[in-house]
Amino acid sequence: MRPVDVRVEHLTNPLGIDVAQPRLSWRYERADKTRRGQRQSAYRILVATSQTGLDQDTGDLWDSGRLKSDASTHIAYAGQALESHQWCYWKVIVWDETGTRYTSGESAWWQMGLLHPEDWQAAWIGAEHEPTRSIQVLDEARNERIEVQQSPPCPLLRRCFCTRGPVRSAVMYSTALGEYEVRLNGQRVGDRYLTPEWTDYDRRVLYQAYEVTDLIQPGDNALGAQLADGWYLGLLGPGDRLRQRYYGSARRFRCQLHLEYADGTTDTVGTDSAWKLCPDGPIRCSDHFLGETVDFRLERPGWDCPDYDDSDWQPVYVDEAMDAPVTAQRHEPIQIFATLEPVSVTEPEPGVFIFDMGQNLAGWCEIELDGPAGTEVRLRHGEMLELDGTLHTENLRLATQTDTYILDGRGSRTVHPRFTFHGFQYVEVTGLPQAPPAECLVARAFSNNPPVTGSFNCSNPPLEQLWRNILWTQRGNMHAIPTDCPQRNERMGWTGDAQVFARTALFNMDMAAFFAKYTTDMRDAQGASGAFTDFAPHPFRSEHEFSFGPGWADAGIIVPWHTYVASGDIRLLAEHYDAMRRYVDCIRARNPDGVWRDWGSNYGDWLNGDTLIAEDYPATGASIPKPVFATAFFALSASLLARIATVLRQPGDAARYTDLAAQVRAAFVREFVAADGTIEGDTQSTYAIALGFDLLPPSMQPAAVARLIDRIEAYDRRLSTGFISTIHMIRELSRRGHNELACELVESHRFPSWLYTIDQGATTVWERWDGYVKGRGFQNKGMNSFNHYSIGAVGEWLYTVVLGLEFDPAAPGMKHAIIRPRPGGSLTWARGSYRSQHGLFAVAWTRQAGSFTLDVDVPPNTSATVSVPTTEPDAVREGGEGLCDRRGIESVMADAHGVTVDVLSGSYRFSAPSTS
Repeated sequence: MRPVDVRVEHLTNPLGIDVAQPRLSWRYERADKTRRGQRQSAYRILVATSQTGLDQDTGDLWDSGRLKSDASTHIAYAGQALESHQWCYWKVIVWDETGTRYTSGESAWWQMGLLHPEDWQAAWIGAEHEPTRSIQVLDEARNERIEVQQSPPCPLLRRCFCTRGPVRSAVMYSTALGEYEVRLNGQRVGDRYLTPEWTDYDRRVLYQAYEVTDLIQPGDNALGAQLADGWYLGLLGPGDRLRQRYYGSARRFRCQLHLEYADGTTDTVGTDSAWKLCPDGPIRCSDHFLGETVDFRLERPGWDCPDYDDSDWQPVYVDEAMDAPVTAQRHEPIQIFATLEPVSVTEPEPGVFIFDMGQNLAGWCEIELDGPAGTEVRLRHGEMLELDGTLHTENLRLATQTDTYILDGRGSRTVHPRFTFHGFQYVEVTGLPQAPPAECLVARAFSNNPPVTGSFNCSNPPLEQLWRNILWTQRGNMHAIPTDCPQRNERMGWTGDAQVFARTALFNMDMAAFFAKYTTDMRDAQGASGAFTDFAPHPFRSEHEFSFGPGWADAGIIVPWHTYVASGDIRLLAEHYDAMRRYVDCIRARNPDGVWRDWGSNYGDWLNGDTLIAEDYPATGASIPKPVFATAFFALSASLLARIATVLRQPGDAARYTDLAAQVRAAFVREFVAADGTIEGDTQSTYAIALGFDLLPPSMQPAAVARLIDRIEAYDRRLSTGFISTIHMIRELSRRGHNELACELVESHRFPSWLYTIDQGATTVWERWDGYVKGRGFQNKGMNSFNHYSIGAVGEWLYTVVLGLEFDPAAPGMKHAIIRPRPGGSLTWARGSYRSQHGLFAVAWTRQAGSFTLDVDVPPNTSATVSVPTTEPDAVREGGEGLCDRRGIESVMADAHGVTVDVLSGSYRFSAPSTS
C-alpha cells in the first residue's frame, strides 16, 4: 500500500508556491491485488530544508508526528513559518490497518515563491511608447473588412550579469503585461507557452517560476526576453463585439532571478534601468486571432548571449506608474502534449498544399523551410475543407489564423510561431519554392496540461471514438481558461459551456487547480450587484454587458461545487463563498416572488432543435421558455448554495438557502406546471431541466417523465435539446427507468446525434448538431465551430451510467465511490477507470449468454457501494461464492433491480444472471 503521486496544492514538485500553508496530498497504489480492506491508520509528514535531512527522517521544518487518521488529501502544512524562495523537501510515512509502515518513495519537494509584495525587487520595463497602425482584416463570415490596430514588432530585451561564485540554486520569477518568452545564455527557459495566462489584469497578473540552475554559467551571463501582445493587448471578444488593447496600451516585462551561492549568500538580478531594448525584433506582429509574421532577415544572432554587442540598443523605460497586482500561477501551465504528423498532403490548386493532420486540435505547426532570401511562406489553418478540397475558412470570422515566414536565404531551418495558437485539422501552405514532403511539417497540440484521469472502452467503436473526441475537445479548449472554441474570433471563457461540461471535464482530467483558477476569474469579474458574468475573464467595463445570464452566471456556483465534489478542495468553496452568496442574494432581490424574470442576458437552451436545418427533421418546437429556464437555475443555485453552506458549517445560511430553494421550486410549479404535469413549453428541454434539477414534487414526476418520452417520440425518437439540457435528458432517462431509450439516443447515427458527426469525419465535438450536413453543407458561417465541448457533456454519462462510476458528495474526492453500471443498447462489454484524489478506481463488465460479470478495483484507503444489476439477486456471486462469505464485503442489500453491496478496498469479481 505505497503512497504515490505526492502533491502540493494539486501540483507535483511545484515552484513558486505563494500559499503560506500549502496543502499536501498523496494517492495509493496497491501492489498486492489479493488484499482487501487496506486502509491508512496513521500518517507522519516530514518537511525538511534539505534532502539529506529528509533521508534521515528529520523534519527540521515540520514533523507532524504519528497521527491516527485516514486523511490523505489537502493536509495543511503546520510547521515553521516559510519564507520566500525557500526549498522544502518532504515525504509521508503511513501505516496500514495492520500497523505495517510504508514510505513515499519519490523525491518530493516544493519551492516557495514571492510571498509578499515587497519581495519583488524588479520593476516593470519596456518601451515608453508603442504607437500602433491601422490595418484591415477580412471578416469572412460577414464578407467585410474590419479595421484593427496592430502593435509594433515584438521587442527584444536583455541584460548581462556576473555570478560571484558557484551557484547552488537559481530560480527565476517572470511575468508580463502581454506575453513573454524568456531566455538565458542562448537557451529558452522552460516549456510553457502563452505566459502569463489570461486574467482580468487590473485584478491580478500571474507570475511563473523557473528553476534555471543548469543554465547559469560561471562568470558572465545574459538574460533576454521577447514580448508580444497576448490577451493583454491583442484582439478579444465574441462576434462583432471586438475588444483590443482593452487592458493597457504597452507591453511590459517583469523578471527577478534569485541566485543562491554555494556559500549560502544570495544575489538578485531583476528588471531595472540596466536592461536594454531593441524595438525592432524579427517577429513583426503576433496576435492570437490573426497569427504571427516573422522576418528572419531581421534576426540578431546571439542577442541572448553574454558576448553580444548591444551598443546600438536603447535603454528600457521603467514604468513606475504600473501597480498591477501579481500572484503566483497555481495551476498547470500550457504545454505541448502531442505531436501529430500529417496523414496526407494534397494540392487542390497549383502551389497550394493542404496538410491533413488527421485530428482537429489547438496549437501550431512546426515546419522545415529553405529558400532564397525574401521568400514568403504562409500557413493558413482551418478545421474543414470545401468540397473542392480547398480550406474552409468562413467559420473563422476575422481570425485569419495565418502564420507568415520571410526567409533569410541562409539554409534550412525549422520554425514555429511563439505567441499565437490556432484551431485546425488542415493546414494550407503556400509560397514554397517546391512541392513539400509530408515529413516537413508536424502539428504541436498544446493546452493547460493537468493529468488525464479517465479512460473508457466499450464494444461499440463509435462510442470509443466519441470519448476520444470529447477528450480532444476538452484539451483543445484549455488555454488559460475553458474556452468555447479555439479557432474563430471568440475563444472566451463562456460560463454556461463550462458549467454543463464540468463533470465530464473532472472525470477526464484532474481539473482541480485549473477550475480553481477559473473560479477566481469568475469572482474577479463579478459585478458590484453580485451578478456573475457570462464569460470570465470579462473585458467589458459594464456589468450589464454579457452578464447575469441564467445557466451561464450560475457557473459561479456550479463549477466550484462540482470541483469540490471531485477533489475535496474545501478551501476553494471557502474562498468563493461570499461571492456565491452575493450572487444568489442578487437574484432573490430582483425576483422576490421566486420566478426569475429580471435577468441580464438569457440564452436559454442554446442551439436546440429550433436552430437545426435539415429536410427530414421535425419542427414541432424545441425551445424552453426563458422564464422557465431562468427559474430552474435560480432553484438549482439556491439548493447548491445550501449544500455548500452545510459543508462550510454555516447552519444559518444552510437553513436560509434551503428554504429559498423550496420557495423557488414551489414558485416554479405554481407558475409553470399544469395540473396534469405539463410544463410550460412542453419540450424535451423543459422536462429534462425540471427533472434534472428535482423541481417537481414526487407526485408530478411520473407525468413529466411520460411527457418527456412523448416529446422524444414527436421528434421521431431524436434529440431536440441544446447545450444545457441534453446531458440532463440523457441522464434522467437512465435514472428513471428508460436507460434503453437513453442508449438508443446516444448510439444513434441518425441526424442529429453525436455519432452522426463522427460519420461525417468529426474528431472533436461540434458546436452545432448540424455544423455540417451531407448534401446541405455548412451551417451558419458566423457561428459554426467544430471544436466546442458543450454537447460533449454526454461524457459524464459514459462514466456514470455505462461504467456506473459516480462521485459521492458526502465523501468528496471519491473517498467513497458509487459504482452502478447500467448496461444497455448494443453494448456487450465496457471498461474504464478514474484516477481519483485517493487512487485508481476501475470498472469492467461483460454480458453474454444470460450472464453478467462485473470486475471492480477499489484503491486502498477508500470504499465503494457497488450495485449489480440482476432480476435474480439470490444468484449473485463474488469470486464464485456467496456474498455473505466474502472478505471485504461489509453489507448486502437486495431489491427487484439487483444487489447492492458495500465493499472495502480491493479487487472484486461479481457474477449474476443477466437482466437482458
